[in-house]
Amino acid sequence: MLILTTVLTTGALTLTACGSRDDDSQSSGGGDTQTVVIGVDAPLTGDLSALGLGIKNSADLAVKTANADKTAPGIKFELQALDDQAQPSVGQQNSTKFIGNKDVLGVVGPLNSGVAQSMQKPLNDAGLTQVSPANTGTELTQGNDWKTGDKKRPYKTYFRTSTTDAIQGAFAANYLFDKAKVKQVYLIDDQKPYGAGLAASFKATFTELGGKIAGTDHINPDDRDFNSVVTKVKSSGAKAVYYGGEYPAGAPLSQQLKDSVKIPLMGGDGMYSADFISLNKKAEGDIATSVGKPVEELDSAKKFIADYKTAGYKDAYEAYGGGTYDATWSIIEAVKAVAAENDGKLPDDARAKVLDAMSKVKFDGVTGPVSFDEYGDTTNTMMTAYQVTSGKWASKLSEAVK
Repeated sequence: MLILTTVLTTGALTLTACGSRDDDSQSSGGGDTQTVVIGVDAPLTGDLSALGLGIKNSADLAVKTANADKTAPGIKFELQALDDQAQPSVGQQNSTKFIGNKDVLGVVGPLNSGVAQSMQKPLNDAGLTQVSPANTGTELTQGNDWKTGDKKRPYKTYFRTSTTDAIQGAFAANYLFDKAKVKQVYLIDDQKPYGAGLAASFKATFTELGGKIAGTDHINPDDRDFNSVVTKVKSSGAKAVYYGGEYPAGAPLSQQLKDSVKIPLMGGDGMYSADFISLNKKAEGDIATSVGKPVEELDSAKKFIADYKTAGYKDAYEAYGGGTYDATWSIIEAVKAVAAENDGKLPDDARAKVLDAMSKVKFDGVTGPVSFDEYGDTTNTMMTAYQVTSGKWASKLSEAVK
């Protein structure tokens, strides 16, 4: 497991209860064990299930690690994973289920920023902590007016271990303009909150750098025939396409693009999945950015990678595995701190106390130092650019973005 350098420990978490008792006690003192449930919301079925299952498994590993190491003495963590199908309405329904389970003290997820928008208010109204390892929509933490400099945190219960699209879009634009030497781009988005926001952020920085937007268009993320937009791209003279969206549509868009014009497609973390390559026979040369540094290149992630393999999960941890483990562990740390301040037991107002403790959470995690700023954003702004090389994503540049 991880070695934490802070006030809190390293761990993993599953939440079940603020104060419920379990007769098959695991507490070192021989007393009753309290169960804490950690909810997980992600797309466990459907087109984005590769990413969602990686989130579920990584949270599960954190919970099992915390229990095995007795990270929080007298507390047994459990996981409650719900499938949101990448649909905001389902995510909102899942929020209600988590809120109704008094043993849930924190929720990890979701994957999609659009789903997060539907979950934030009900979880906030219930005072239930939420930590996403994947949402990058800037407005989720800084409000709808963040672009004007008027940053206001909409929901005090919402945190994330992934950085924002304001940072990701700017990083992508700088990489394409300065490193890839592409000066003329065709901009496409899928009209969803994540894709549209990311594309807008990319455009702002790319044009500031002197780049030219050769054309813009929108697609339906459920479509798979993109010949009409490809025709526009071809006639525009663009040297690359920047796509704000996710891999289920991005992969066929890229393949159809290469069938017509030999230019690369670039996207954000919603593209960074092995499934993008398996769905796209012409992915070679395409580029994606993703949050954090590749866990395979981090000494801090060696234990996580080894434990994940030993656990035998059939699905890969994918892009958000390390961030999910850290998101889950942050809740575990908060629960541990609350219990420690209450003679080893969880108080009746455990949800409120866990929320208060989250702002003080600080530890060395899988992805590096973990802590949150005044908006609930991660203080880790590391970004990485990847390119499909010999049929695999290869990291090209990692740097912290200010």
